Order: sequence, then C-alpha cells, then structure tokens
Amino acid sequence: MKYLFVHQNFPGQYLHLLRHLGADPANEIMFISEPNTNQIPGVRRVLYSTPTPDQEPVHPVARDFDIAARRAEVVAAMCTNLDRLGFKPDIVIGHHGWGELLNIGDVWPDVPVLGYFEFYYETNGQDVDFDPQFPMSRDKFPKIRAMNVVNLLALALRQRGQTPTEWQQTRYPQWARPHIKVIREGARLDVCRPNPAARQQPFSIGDFHVAPGEKLVTYVARNLEPYRGVHVMMRALPDILRERKDVKVIMVGGDDVSYGARLVGSTWREHFQTELKGQYDESRVLMPGQLPYDDYVRMLQRSDTHVYLTYPFVASWSLREALACGCAIVGSDVESVSEFIEHGKNGLLVPFLEPPKIAGAVLKLLGDDKLNKRLRAGARKYAEQHLDMNDYLARMMRTIKDLTGR
Repeated sequence: MKYLFVHQNFPGQYLHLLRHLGADPANEIMFISEPNTNQIPGVRRVLYSTPTPDQEPVHPVARDFDIAARRAEVVAAMCTNLDRLGFKPDIVIGHHGWGELLNIGDVWPDVPVLGYFEFYYETNGQDVDFDPQFPMSRDKFPKIRAMNVVNLLALALRQRGQTPTEWQQTRYPQWARPHIKVIREGARLDVCRPNPAARQQPFSIGDFHVAPGEKLVTYVARNLEPYRGVHVMMRALPDILRERKDVKVIMVGGDDVSYGARLVGSTWREHFQTELKGQYDESRVLMPGQLPYDDYVRMLQRSDTHVYLTYPFVASWSLREALACGCAIVGSDVESVSEFIEHGKNGLLVPFLEPPKIAGAVLKLLGDDKLNKRLRAGARKYAEQHLDMNDYLARMMRTIKDLTGR
C-alpha cells in the first residue's frame, strides 16, 4: 500500500506505526513535515518550511489560524506535486493540530484521511485557570476559543478521526464524538519492562551516582514547566529530602516550553530553583535535561518512586512507559491521569496543587515496601492489559483496513 503521513514534527505520534509499516517492503511510505534530523528506514520524507505570514496585520485571535491556513496551502501544493509525480496514497494519516490536513481532500477527494484529534480547548473545567498561581485574564478567552478553529474545520470535512484516550474524546462536543475513534496508544513492553535487579546495582547519570542502598525518586516531562507540575514537584523536594537522608532525585526534562507561557529572561527550572534556594540539598537532585532513551528506561527501572504530574491536559508517553516499567507511581489526581491510574491499585493519586501531599505520598511509597511492591505489580499488569504496543498497532491496522478496504 501507499501511505502518506503528515505531521510538522516528524515522526510525531507515528514512530511505532512507521516502523511497523516500514518493515514490509511492499509498503511505500511518504512523510510530509518540517525539517529535522530524525530518520526511519523505509520512510521517504518531503520537507517544507514554516510559512511566513504576510506583513499585513492579522488580529491576534486569528494568528494561529493564519499560520494553519498557510500550512494547509503549502502541504496541498506538495501533495499536488506528488500526484503529478505519480504518487497517490491509499490513505493519508496525520495530525489535525496545525492545519496541514485541511486542503488535502481538494487534491485527492477519494482518498480517506485518518486525522489525529488531540485536544479540544475550553476556557474552564480543563487546563485554563486550573492553577491559581497562573490565572488567565478574560481578554485571553477569545484566543483559547479560536484554538479550536482547525479542530472544527477538520470535523466539518467529515473524515475519520482518532484520539488516544476516552478523556480526550470527551473533551470534544457531543455531536463530534461519534466521528473520533479512541485508539489507545501503547508502550514497547519488551523494552519498557521491570528490572528488579536494577535497584541492587549502582546507577549513574554522568557524575550523579545512586548507590544500591539509596532511594531514587524520578520525575519526567518533555520540558520542566508548570503544565507538567515542575513547580509543585520542586516545592515537594524540601519535605522529601529532609525526611529521608537516603533519597536522591532525578528530574528529567528540557528548558523549553511545550505548553503555556514562557518566562522572559529565564527558564521555569531556574525560576523555581531560585525560589527554593537553600531549602533543600541541591547535591541530591539532578536535572540533566533530556536523556537518551536507553538511559531514560534504565532510570525508570531503577526508580523507587516515580512522580507524574500534569494539569487536566493530554497525558504524556512517559506515563505509559513508567507503568510498563512497573514503577511505583505518584500521579496528579486529574481525569487525564486517573484514566490510567486507579488509586491504591496501580499507583497513588494526589492533589496536583498540594506539594505537602505529593511529598507525603512519595514518602509513603518509600517507607512501605509491601505497598510499593503491590503498586509496581499493578502498574505492569495494567500495562500488559491495556498498553501493549502490538495491540495498538493491530487497532491501527484494522482502522486502516476499514477505511481503505485493504
């Protein structure tokens, strides 16, 4: 079959699906994206640059859609060129978030499109104004609503959609949900797996060492930012490190911003390190930035307690992988996390906004070996039942067959 994938950041959510499809030499796979250095065998890339807006002023509320419309225009032109060169896909698979898919139906009206619907924005009840430390003024609400313009235009195309969790599906209006299928994403259970021996061996990241007798608390986010709870995690550190002299902490994440506001002249990590200066032993806390994947998995396998925090927002891949590694997890008690974690069965849920309770749950898991072991087993069992990558790939292939007949 001929596949066309579209996502501005190659490979996006499609790494494992691309590897699966690329293993069959009968498949021809094209991927339209912006340039980066990533490569996957068997995938040919078609690159475009982010379109530059005209100099004419655009209303601030409409800026995101202006860029999305330009992306749609550029990608449709690239599809036209592919068509002239003799490439017509059997299916187009891509992410609706950036507008790239909006005009592809004008090029190939009879080609099915499977679009990824990640998040429907609201001005209340979700991430906006969840955290009172970062209130949003009402004059920003029109921009929040406008972030759904591409979502709504994509739904108007009456194509098939997908999303990875029930919670994300229920963010969309009731009338839209029948058009969006839940296809749960998974983890590589053969790679992300428990390794009980890891806690009996020395563990190091660079010059940071954790001895076999020491406890390791871990935290992971793509970037260290409030949306993923960097501030409440760091405010929990003084209690954790004061109560347990045998604890070390690794907080993985970059200094960029994936969601929410940026700081001027500083990073969120630096900001909260300054706020908490002198309140905890910094020599026992490592913030290494983003880790190579093998080191990241080794760290999860070594972890004595793993903390996963997020606003009511899309859950990270790291949560799935921590469950697969059999981590004893402390997670924020929001619906996007409680869809994965049942309190007391495969993790503990705590209020996101209360650092003392985050610290208390971490200390509880560090001090109760029986509970820790039970939650580890529950995490792995959940992953085996719900997060097997092979199940995800099978569901994707069934959906592709439903849409193409092949």
